Amino acid sequence: MKSPLLSLPGAVPAEGRDEGVAAHYGDLFREQRALADGTGFVDLSHRGVVTVTGDDRLSWLHLLLTQHVSDLPAGRATEALILSANGHIEHALSLVDDGETVWAHVEPGTRGELIAYLESMKFFYRVEVADRTEDVAVVHLPAGSTAEAPEGVVVRETAYGRDLFLPREELESFAAAHGPTAGVLAYEALRVEGHRPRLGFETDHRTIPHEVGLIGTAVHLQKGCYRGQETVARVQNLGKPPRRLVFLHLDGSEVTLPAHGTPLRLAADGPDGRQLGFVTTAVRHHELGPIALALVKRNVPVDAPLVAGTTAAAQETVVEP
Repeated sequence: MKSPLLSLPGAVPAEGRDEGVAAHYGDLFREQRALADGTGFVDLSHRGVVTVTGDDRLSWLHLLLTQHVSDLPAGRATEALILSANGHIEHALSLVDDGETVWAHVEPGTRGELIAYLESMKFFYRVEVADRTEDVAVVHLPAGSTAEAPEGVVVRETAYGRDLFLPREELESFAAAHGPTAGVLAYEALRVEGHRPRLGFETDHRTIPHEVGLIGTAVHLQKGCYRGQETVARVQNLGKPPRRLVFLHLDGSEVTLPAHGTPLRLAADGPDGRQLGFVTTAVRHHELGPIALALVKRNVPVDAPLVAGTTAAAQETVVEP
């Protein structure tokens, strides 16, 4: 869905998964600094919005999700996953319950498959699943923002900011009242700085939650059965994940950033060495310079200098080997 805020001065459209909103509005670092200072907001109206209503909504979702939500208090934000039977991540949901409805926003392009799966699992439960993307837009207020949410708008508050489920028709008036508007590149830079994985970027078809640090945040280890739980329990109790998420400081002299999927190798082996992982998200940060998240094999030494394609990369541990 194309955001009306793309008509704002300086707006440059995002590409790929984030198509439909602005990548930036003419000054990437200014937008990052504004968000870091707790001012402005981010237009995330390209994300899917799904709701679940009905008396059984929390107990039913509790059976399907990796998170403990059967007693989720109204207004408390949480994250949850849906796994395959083999424990691979299929969907990621950012949730909040307002006392009558569970609201979730999800990655662009994923809501259709998510809704189809949820519909297939309704059985006799008193629940209704709805796609609200066409009439509700997600906007993000950064941590420290003193902006007031419009009356009646559902708010999902986290340590790194507030997500508002805003009527789509109010996007332009919200922007006029709560600017400056920041693009998704600024939001992504702060996400990478915070080591927060994103579905489809830090995950692929075989990613399990342990690899990207989602145990405890999106996966609850003391809850009942759900699809893929056997893999989660086996890795937690008996083994280690085959890969791990790392944070990279990239050589700042390079003109271009490594693309998603760029191979990682030991710097000592050079660009022809054995591939040990790949870059997932690379960004330019207003203070740290070029940085990235990446997945590497678990046995890669934590202090080993790496090379991403031809770009030197120093790693910091996110997930312990």
